[in-house]
Amino acid sequence: MLDDLTLRLARGPNFASLATLMPDGSPQVHVMWVDADDRHILINTEVHRRKFKNMTANPLATVLIVDRGDPWTYSEVRGVVVETVTGPEARSHIDALTHKYLGLDNYPQPITSERAIVKIAPKRVFTSAER
Repeated sequence: MLDDLTLRLARGPNFASLATLMPDGSPQVHVMWVDADDRHILINTEVHRRKFKNMTANPLATVLIVDRGDPWTYSEVRGVVVETVTGPEARSHIDALTHKYLGLDNYPQPITSERAIVKIAPKRVFTSAER
């Protein structure tokens, strides 16, 4: 289970920074839309993207979610990718994220490969409530 603050931040229209590891071990960070179920941080991307390839090769990932109205309110989730979901569920999820972040019904960008929901199970969560 994720704590209440992390769930509130991930389920709200807040942005996250996703850190993955490149093949040479160097970090790569992207600003992302984010979501959560009760146990996982959810990231939606395409399978041809470098971040997806990084998480496939090395499942360690860190997600920092910042409250868009108060940058001093945040949650850092260090975890491991435990599942990837593709197909209609991933397509539907990106449309739901589009509605959450942009107020549109459908994802407006061309999809050039396949959408994937990456489920990240937390190993350590640190929030601003703990500072």
